[in-house]
Amino acid sequence: MTSNPKCSAFFLSCPDKNQILKQAKAALDAPIPHITDAICPQSPGSVHDYCSNGDYWWPDPASPDGLPYIRRDGESNPDNFHEHRRLLRRMGDLVVSLSSAYSLTKEERFARQAVTVLKEFFLDEDTKMNPHLSYAQSIPGICTGRGIGIIDTIHLADIPYAFQALCKSPSVTEEIRHGMKDWFAQYLGWMLTSENGIEEMNTSNNHSVCFFMQAAVFSLFTGNELLAGLCRRHYKEVLLKQMEVNGAFPRELGRTKPYNYSIFIVDNLAAICQALSTPEDNLWEYEDSDGRSMKKAVSFLLPYLLDKSLWPYPPDVMHFDAFPARASFMMFAGYRLGIPQLVKLYEQLPFESDNEEARRNAAVRQPFLWM
Repeated sequence: MTSNPKCSAFFLSCPDKNQILKQAKAALDAPIPHITDAICPQSPGSVHDYCSNGDYWWPDPASPDGLPYIRRDGESNPDNFHEHRRLLRRMGDLVVSLSSAYSLTKEERFARQAVTVLKEFFLDEDTKMNPHLSYAQSIPGICTGRGIGIIDTIHLADIPYAFQALCKSPSVTEEIRHGMKDWFAQYLGWMLTSENGIEEMNTSNNHSVCFFMQAAVFSLFTGNELLAGLCRRHYKEVLLKQMEVNGAFPRELGRTKPYNYSIFIVDNLAAICQALSTPEDNLWEYEDSDGRSMKKAVSFLLPYLLDKSLWPYPPDVMHFDAFPARASFMMFAGYRLGIPQLVKLYEQLPFESDNEEARRNAAVRQPFLWM
């Protein structure tokens, strides 16, 4: 995991510095989230096992007890169990804010608190999260967990980059360093070998993209160069095939939230390119034999980001007004593909969206930690 000196220099003078420091100072005194803070009543696991319900599943009004739940695509059920998702995301927000502030100031108080959050969430016996997602995206009356639940941990992709920013701090002991890499190695192993993980990696929409985005980052973090190489090849030979030659993603355009999903898949593909590109194998510049490329995907989406009124497809059934929101691909692609309009758009959009779905969809909270 390497950094770009030009982008790192920009980070040190970034226009968001005051906002980052404000968040980090608040994070110093914020309660530390743990997966054990909330208990899922339907989970067959322990208090250390992550659990969630599928978003778009609702009680069946024709059934006396509402079971089994029925699907309403694109319509999130607010009564489903989402507390572990919120706790995981809250943990990530705190760590990213504190790590970013440490990068900007080198003040040890930020690093010390970030390491404390990581230690309590991932390593301490009483409060740690077990490294698997066997009970994610469960559906009452149907199943206790599904492969697509692995999308719940896209926010963990920020953690290796935040941890890398902390590694010059004396707060990061060898025990902490080893413990963090071991946790992610175990989780990556579960992703690659479990029934749920194998099911997820073989999907043909944004879910497989999110799987390989995580696998790419975690393989680099744990020093698994063989797997990183396999992720590069899968990006070229499989993931890009989800794209039409004009840069659109038909599986995402066919959903009830086509605008949101189109942005989402491009955002996660860009994260793969940012994580895995090397001077010898630059995924940003790769083009397959039919002309599919990251640049083509961004070019298709760009007019509708700059002027949403041009969107020629149906509006999303929910949260349409919340997008576009800040997304990491605007920075990644803006710099790597030379598209200044994307960088300008990123800077013009609010630092923090007030929409829950927009915040939940942003896997990368601070793209400069990746650059």
